[in-house]
Amino acid sequence: MLAETICSAVSAAGLGVAAVTAWRKRFLTATRIAAYSLVPIALVLTGVVSWVAGIAFKPAVWLGFGLLGLAWLLFMTTRAIERRTGGTGKERRAAARAERGRAVAPEAPAPSLGAGTARPRPEAARQRSAEPGDDFSDIEAILKKHGI
Repeated sequence: MLAETICSAVSAAGLGVAAVTAWRKRFLTATRIAAYSLVPIALVLTGVVSWVAGIAFKPAVWLGFGLLGLAWLLFMTTRAIERRTGGTGKERRAAARAERGRAVAPEAPAPSLGAGTARPRPEAARQRSAEPGDDFSDIEAILKKHGI
């Protein structure tokens, strides 16, 4: 009963504001305010307000919302733990099998994506790039080629 009274008062106040706005010759704004102010009384007349008020004041409903929140929290916690540990046990075993399958030829070079126009590097160049001080030698060569 209290919720219906509050909604009716809000609608009446909104219609009053709309009337004052229309008196100031701002008809478009007054129409918009009137439309917004009719929503609460429409909710009262359709019974939505009494339904929401019935839900809001029942302890069993709040207990249900609390259990839904707890279920969501447990779900998110398990998902975070799975991500941190690398998935479920079944997913970890499948990943380990896939790793063993890929490790058949660990020394094999990666396949070329180009049309085969690149020349293989000489052995001396491979040895130089393996030294710790020459990590950026390829980048330096590219920059020098472009004059930077």
